[in-house]
Amino acid sequence: MNRPREISYRDELLADGSVHRTYEDGEGREEWRTRVPGTAGVRWRDNRGASGTDELLGNRIIKRSHADGTVTYGRDIGYGRTVWGQGESVMLNRTSYGARMGVLLGTLGLATLAVTAAHYPPVSLTPEEEEELRQQAAAQSSSGGGDYQYGDDDDGSGSGSDAGSGAGGDDDWDSGDSWDSDGGGDWGDDDFG
Repeated sequence: MNRPREISYRDELLADGSVHRTYEDGEGREEWRTRVPGTAGVRWRDNRGASGTDELLGNRIIKRSHADGTVTYGRDIGYGRTVWGQGESVMLNRTSYGARMGVLLGTLGLATLAVTAAHYPPVSLTPEEEEELRQQAAAQSSSGGGDYQYGDDDDGSGSGSDAGSGAGGDDDWDSGDSWDSDGGGDWGDDDFG
């Protein structure tokens, strides 16, 4: 088990309904994030000229597609944490309540120590595998259950997570009409860590 690089971030809701994400990585990275209407996606661009889309697939897997065609995968592991690659980095959301719990764990040295190979996202997926995950997500969303009803209560129980947080278990992912850092609302402060 390796110790991944921890990269914290904070999100701020802007007047136009988009989100400004600031990374605490010592490199001054920033992203501006906007929901893609009618999808489980978030369009992003950063202060270095990169852009792309993050898409919540299923099974807590996030697909990050860059404008240059590069694709990487991450997995929400609860408590405001998302592991990317094969454990190279863990994103820590410092905005939501559940993420603040993850930060507390981090101060105890437990946030990334608990990351094992079982948490790693896939290295790659075929289009068929991605579609299967999308269908699983749709089925779980329509049934009102599942392990990724993302919300800001990121307690690791499956009722909340940082990978696609809207807020709370009744999250209507497609509406995108509101944002709330600690409950209620659809635009989560930690959408797709």
